[in-house]
Amino acid sequence: MNGFSEYSFNKQILSAIEELGYTEVTPIQKKCIPVISGGNDLLGIAPTGTGKTAAYLLPLLKKLGYAQGSEPRVLILVPTRELAAQVEDQFNQLAKNLDLRMVALYGGVGMKPQIEAIQKGADMVVATPGRFMDIYLKGDLVVKQIKTMVIDEADKMLDMGFRPQINRILEVIPVKKQKLLFSATFHPKVEQMAGDFLEFPVRVEVEQEATPIGLVEQRLFEVRNFKTKLNLLLFLLKNETDISRVIVFVKTRTNAENVYRFLERRDVGEIRVLHANKGQNTRLNSIADFKEGNIRILVSTDITARGIDVAMVTHVVNFDAPIIYDDYVHRIGRTGRAMNKGVAISFANQLDLYHYKKIEKRIRMDIPRHPMPEGVLPGDDIEFEMKDIARELDDLRKKDDPTFQGAFHEKKGQEYIKKFNRSFTWKNKKKDKDKDKNKKKKR
Repeated sequence: MNGFSEYSFNKQILSAIEELGYTEVTPIQKKCIPVISGGNDLLGIAPTGTGKTAAYLLPLLKKLGYAQGSEPRVLILVPTRELAAQVEDQFNQLAKNLDLRMVALYGGVGMKPQIEAIQKGADMVVATPGRFMDIYLKGDLVVKQIKTMVIDEADKMLDMGFRPQINRILEVIPVKKQKLLFSATFHPKVEQMAGDFLEFPVRVEVEQEATPIGLVEQRLFEVRNFKTKLNLLLFLLKNETDISRVIVFVKTRTNAENVYRFLERRDVGEIRVLHANKGQNTRLNSIADFKEGNIRILVSTDITARGIDVAMVTHVVNFDAPIIYDDYVHRIGRTGRAMNKGVAISFANQLDLYHYKKIEKRIRMDIPRHPMPEGVLPGDDIEFEMKDIARELDDLRKKDDPTFQGAFHEKKGQEYIKKFNRSFTWKNKKKDKDKDKNKKKKR
C-alpha cells in the first residue's frame, strides 16, 4: 500500500504520486501534510532534497480541489527563477490528473506571456518577489482571493535582500490567510521573519539546522592555486568512472567561464555552463538536458544551488568555497537526493580553507581531508593570484579582529611608501650630481 494513501488524497493525486514512483513519505512530508491540511500556520525547517516542495504542494492540491474562477487562491514566493520553474514542474507532475492551473512569474523573460497566462485564469501562482510586484503594480494580477501564502527558501530570500519586497506583498494580499514559511536554516533573521509573518505556527523540523544530508559523502582536497584546481578536476573526471552526472560550483561568472572553456577542450563528456549572464531559456534548457542525462557536467555559480532537483546527481564539486556559508549545505544537497548516495568534493586553497573552517563550525562537523591523488600536476604559482588571496585573507581577518595587521596592513603600507619615497629621492639626487659632474667635465 502506498504510504500516501493514509492522508485521504483523491484518486487523481494518488495516481500521479504512483506514476512518479513515490512510495515512502519523507519525514518532512509526514509532519507537514496534517498541519497544512488542518489550516494552521507552519514553520518548516528542512534541508534541501528532503521532499519539502511536495510536502506543501500535496495538501494544497487537496484543499483547492478543482479550478474556480480566474483569480489565484495560493501564492508561493521563491527566491530564484530556477526554483520557480522547479516548483511549476513538480506541480505539473502532481496535478496532471486535476483540473487545476498554475502560472509561474519570474524575471529574465518577457512579461507579456506571463500576463496573458494570468488573464486566462490561475489557481496557484509561484513567483519571485520582484516579478510578482511588477505585474501587480501594472494592474494585471488580482490578489483578493489568495487564501494561502507560502514563502519557500526564506533564508535565501533574506540573503538576497528580498525582505522589503515581501513586506510590500504582505501589505497588498488579504490579511486572513494561511501562511507557510520554509527554510533550510534558522538563523536570527529567519527567526525574526517568522515572528513577523506567522501567527501561532506549528514548528516542524527535520534534522538539525544546516546539517548536510547523511547520504552525502564529503571530501576536501587542499590545493595551492587555480591551475592545480583545474588539474585535479580534470584528473577526477577522467579517472573516477562513477562520476556520471556532476555539478561544479564556482563563486564567480569569470571562474565559471574559465572552468567551462578548460574542460570543453578536453574529452570529458558533454558540458554546459550556467551563470547570471546566460539567458533564461538557455539556463532552463541546460537544466532540462542535465536532468535527462544528456549532459555529464554542469558548471554553475550558486544560482542553481537551490533551483535544480535531479535525483541522479552522483557528485558535486565545490571548485570554490561558498561565501554564504549556508549555501554549502544547499550545494551538496544537489546530490544524495531521493534516497540515493552522493559525493561532495571540495577544493580549498588558503583562502577557501578560511571559509571551510567557518563552514565546519556552522554544520558542526569536520569535512574529511583527503591526500592529493598521485598523477595530479601542481600548477605554477602566479604572483597576482597569490597576492589577491593574501589581501582578501587580510580583509577577512580584520573583520574578525579589528586589531589584526597582516601582510597588507596600513602601517606596512605607509612604511613601504616612505621607503619608496626615500629611494626615489636618493635616485633623483644621484641623477642631479651626475649631471653636475658632466657639466664640469664639458667645461
